[in-house]
Amino acid sequence: MNKLLMFDALREATDEEMQRDQRVFVIGEDVGHYGGSYKVTKDLHAKYGDLRILDTPIAENSFTGMAIGAAMTGLRPIVEGMNMSFLLLAFNQIANNAGMLRYTSGGNFKIPIVIRGPGGVGRQLGAEHSQRLEAYFQAIPGLKIVACSTPYNAKGLLKSAIRDDNPVILFEHVLLYNLQENLPKSDYLLPLDKAEIVRPGADITIITYSRMRHHVVQAVDILVQEGYDPEIIDLISLKPLDINTIGLSIIKTHKVIIVEECMKTGGIGAELIAQINDNFFDQLDLPIIRLSSQDIPTPYNGKLEKATVIHPHQIIESVRMLLNSKV
Repeated sequence: MNKLLMFDALREATDEEMQRDQRVFVIGEDVGHYGGSYKVTKDLHAKYGDLRILDTPIAENSFTGMAIGAAMTGLRPIVEGMNMSFLLLAFNQIANNAGMLRYTSGGNFKIPIVIRGPGGVGRQLGAEHSQRLEAYFQAIPGLKIVACSTPYNAKGLLKSAIRDDNPVILFEHVLLYNLQENLPKSDYLLPLDKAEIVRPGADITIITYSRMRHHVVQAVDILVQEGYDPEIIDLISLKPLDINTIGLSIIKTHKVIIVEECMKTGGIGAELIAQINDNFFDQLDLPIIRLSSQDIPTPYNGKLEKATVIHPHQIIESVRMLLNSKV
């Protein structure tokens, strides 16, 4: 086993896939000599050179479009957004090109591209650098979307995404890069369409993803001491949602809480509630509780920023309330 930080796990995945397949290359701002804004490409430029670790100007629409074109010719680009918020400048390329070209070409082109980078509410990074864009991209047909939450799944998901023949967006949380975990030395891949049961339980299903997984785990540690038995599901795949794993849990617990950092209006939780109601409404004993971020731009002020997102004590209170309700 190797003990790696999350950014090192992502770097190792990139390095291994670049060694394995000469068609894989990285493109983005400061990915070369500087080694990436969060060091995910550190030292890779010295190993692979200018043609496979491409530093770009500050022109997200241009280099994302160039990467999509490269994917059409058979290369396998990895686009790093220095911050995922910046990729809003490439929204046209991602939506109208990456998501559509395999369909609009009648299957003549595959688009094996990975778009990855840091996002989420950081620590006083300001509104423009603290966006949660997963719901923006979830609405685009033709994309696969995954959100890593540990060094282990970060590495396995990135390797699978690089090998996939479809466009994949990998969301990494800016506050999780320094998480540390023992990883296998042997090669491994993780599925891009499966949720993870983090903790099996019988009382209630708590569905979460990305950084909120860790807030949920903190809350559940306290709840277990109080005699509760929650089940924790990390979505991992945001598109498509693994509704089968979620459904099996609901059939067992009959109660659901969704914990997300996404905004409440039009967020991942909103889509999740719709799919649960479509498929498992009769299995629910009580309405679903959704704990989401405030529908405002993230404040720069530290105390106000903290107040916009969900914390473990709110999860604990919601579980107590739901499990003590009269059915």
